[in-house]
Amino acid sequence: MKLITIIIPCFNEENSIAELYTRLNQEISIINNYSFEILFINDGSSDDTLLKIKKLRNNDQRISFVNLSRNYGKEIAMAAGFDYAIGDAAIIMDADLQHPPEIIKEMIYYWEEGYEDIYAKRLKREGESMFKRYTSKAYYRVLQKMTKIPILEDVGDFRLLDRRCIEALKQFRESQRNTKGIYSWIGFRKKEIFFDAPIRKTGKSKWSLVSLIDLAIDGVTSFTILPLRISSILGFFISVLAFIYLLFIVTKTIIFGEIVSGYPSLMVVILFLGGIQLISLGVIGEYLGRVFNETKNRPLYFVEDYKSKKVENRIYEEIPS
Repeated sequence: MKLITIIIPCFNEENSIAELYTRLNQEISIINNYSFEILFINDGSSDDTLLKIKKLRNNDQRISFVNLSRNYGKEIAMAAGFDYAIGDAAIIMDADLQHPPEIIKEMIYYWEEGYEDIYAKRLKREGESMFKRYTSKAYYRVLQKMTKIPILEDVGDFRLLDRRCIEALKQFRESQRNTKGIYSWIGFRKKEIFFDAPIRKTGKSKWSLVSLIDLAIDGVTSFTILPLRISSILGFFISVLAFIYLLFIVTKTIIFGEIVSGYPSLMVVILFLGGIQLISLGVIGEYLGRVFNETKNRPLYFVEDYKSKKVENRIYEEIPS
């Protein structure tokens, strides 16, 4: 019997855990010929999320949990999920009830058809502002033009991954991650399914504007060096124009003599070049900062507590601490 691990990263989701488990249990209980592991990754929650997970585990031994030592962010929490998942496949879903468990059966169907990455694409998302929808679409359009990797629009982490995909993802140990891009980078046979994301029933999104900007920058710096190339090309053309202007000034001075004038135009040129230089230094700094962080080679996370599902006759690689 094949085992499927359902990975659920959690951060302060005490109000949604019970309903999520109820809906999830109703769905997987009617799926025959498979066993399930429900793996909660508690990402340093400050509320009673972990306590509620432990209470659920007391009544259902299919539940496992990894309690991280602090809040590392969703990207690292998912990496922990990949490390600790023991299933033949893994399904990643959010704890906020915006990923409907009802389409898990469809994911498993396509997995058995030979697809290794079955990803769920949002048709619409209730409660999302016009500004967020527009900026999200614009970002993915720009990112797609900047990289050779196919970046999927309106596709998040809700997906089923075959064991081959999980083992591939476990090899990515960078600390500043953009898993959405990594899914595309590893390849494998993919299948698209669709769903409507309902409005969030409890709490609020953990993604602030600042964290979304950080994620967007990680996506750019992780999969393309185009910003660096643009800085180089822009610097080259500005240097050529500056040299031409220099020749013009020298020629004009030789022919007509030196005239003290042009203070406004001089300031405009200085400010323009200074702005270009600062932008280029900022782009270089973003990449250099990421290189600096990765060269430290620090562990991605530390685990405070871990309880696993009891599975007989299964041997897996040693789980990293």
